[in-house]
Amino acid sequence: MPDRFRLRRGATTALTAALVLPMLGGCGLFGDDDEGEGVSVFSIKPGQCFEGQGEVKAQLSKLTEVDCDQEHAQESYAIVEYTADGVENPDTFPGDDALSKFANGACAGEYGAYVGVDYLDSKLFYTYLLPSARSWEDDDRNVICFVTSAGEPLQGSAKDSKR
Repeated sequence: MPDRFRLRRGATTALTAALVLPMLGGCGLFGDDDEGEGVSVFSIKPGQCFEGQGEVKAQLSKLTEVDCDQEHAQESYAIVEYTADGVENPDTFPGDDALSKFANGACAGEYGAYVGVDYLDSKLFYTYLLPSARSWEDDDRNVICFVTSAGEPLQGSAKDSKR
């Protein structure tokens, strides 16, 4: 099964989360304790919660799902199909910059409807997974948006939490 996505961090203010989460993962706070279930990134749906990655990986094919009542690092909240200038399903891989620009806008735009507060007013952050050049060849065009924090694990669902 090909690796699907490149992990990207959303919005400049999430830089802290991008720097802190990998360090905490190494400390075991969001560790790979194998209590959760491995879910293909092609099967993720909004409302699922996941452990953090123990190490930073350029491409992922599975995430470890946990119940949202347990401590978790991310919660999926939107699956958005990439479009460029109104063209759906472009044949040519647009590159990481174009995908990141699209994902930042799309994930920020979907954030408030899920969390219940505008992203700029939230205490939480977002991150996303992008299609890889390899998965693009298999007609993968989806960006997956996740709610995350700047180091503290999430407890309970972020849906309508107004955090």
